Amino acid sequence: MHIVTVRLEVDDRHLREFMEEMKKQARHSLEREKDCRQFDICVDPTDPRRMFLYEIYTDKTAFDGHLKTGHFLDFDQRVRNWLISKEVECWERIGDGNASTG
Repeated sequence: MHIVTVRLEVDDRHLREFMEEMKKQARHSLEREKDCRQFDICVDPTDPRRMFLYEIYTDKTAFDGHLKTGHFLDFDQRVRNWLISKEVECWERIGDGNASTG
């Protein structure tokens, strides 16, 4: 599995509208992309401007495809100026999540 993590800081002037768009983006990714397996939006409990996304795709090709979808391109265009910072990292999961792999 291909894992994508994103750390975001949102300008507080756009926080409410960003969160609306972010929730819609997560929903569209899960509904429209069969290879998007998980899309979690996490918020810092002490600072709602700070967010962490955790996304799972079947492979890197699926994530590359995600970046070309209309819903992602629309979202990215709409929110990019609302962000103070954005850091994307990609990971490959080497296990199945089972802690008992002795």
